Amino acid sequence: MIKPVRIFAYIILFIGAMSMILPFLYMISLSFMTDKQIFSGYVTFIPHPLTFKNYFYVLTHSDIFRYFFNSMFVAIATTIGQVIISAMAGYAFARLKFKYKEILFVLILVSMMIPPQVNIVPLFFIMKQFHWIDTYQALIIPGLFGGFGVFLMRQWFKSMPEDLESSAKIDGCSSFEVFYKIALPLAMPAVATLAIFTFITAWNSFMWPLIVTNSDIMRTLPLALANFKGSFREITDWGALTAYSSICCIPVIIVFLAGKKYFINDILSGGLKE
Repeated sequence: MIKPVRIFAYIILFIGAMSMILPFLYMISLSFMTDKQIFSGYVTFIPHPLTFKNYFYVLTHSDIFRYFFNSMFVAIATTIGQVIISAMAGYAFARLKFKYKEILFVLILVSMMIPPQVNIVPLFFIMKQFHWIDTYQALIIPGLFGGFGVFLMRQWFKSMPEDLESSAKIDGCSSFEVFYKIALPLAMPAVATLAIFTFITAWNSFMWPLIVTNSDIMRTLPLALANFKGSFREITDWGALTAYSSICCIPVIIVFLAGKKYFINDILSGGLKE
C-alpha cells in the first residue's frame, strides 16, 4: 500500500512537471495555428487544421540558418573546450600534488560566488584589447573556463578508487595516461552532466553575445529571436514568433535526450560526494 506521504509527493511532482511542460507544449501548438485560431479565445493543444505557414515565414524572412550555425558552433566549441579544461583541472586538483593547490581551489570556489554580470565590463575591455569584438573568439573563449565544471570534475575524481590509479602507475602509465585512459572514461556521467549544462548555458546566452557582437552575420539565435520579435513594431506575429522559439528549442532537447542516461547515472551515483 502506498503511503499518503508518497502520494502527496507524487501529486506535487506531477503539478510541478505539468507547470513546466504545458506552456512548452502550448507554444508548439501555437506555432501551427493561424492568427484567427490564436486569438479565437479557445485553448487547444491540437490545432485543427494544422498550418505550416509560420515556419515557412520564419525560414524565408529571416537568416535563421546563419544564426543557427552561429549558435551551434559557439555552443559546441564552448562545451568541448570547457569539458576538456574542467576535466584536466579537476583531475589535477583531485589527484596531483602541487604547491598552493588548496588555495587555488578555494579561489575557484570563490569565483563561483561572483555574479556573472560583474565580469562583463572587464571581459569586454579584454576582448577589445585583443581586437576580438564581433568575432567567434569573443563568443567562445570566455565560456571555456568555469568554476562549477572544475568543482564537479574534482569531486568525481576524488571519489574514484585509488587502487585503479596505483595499478596503472605500476604498469608504467604516466599521470596523463592515467587521466585519459582510466579516470576520464570512468567519469563519463560527470562529463555528460557538465556537457549538458554547458551546452544549454551557451546556447541560451543572450547578454554576452549582445555586448560583443555588432554585425548581423555574427548574431546567435537568442539575439535573432529578440530582433525578430521587435521587427513587427506595434503588431507581433505570435504564430511566427512561437515557430521561431520552437526551432530554438530543438538542439537543447536533442542534447538532453542524448546525455540523459549519463546525467541520471551521475545523480544516482552521487557524483558530488567526496
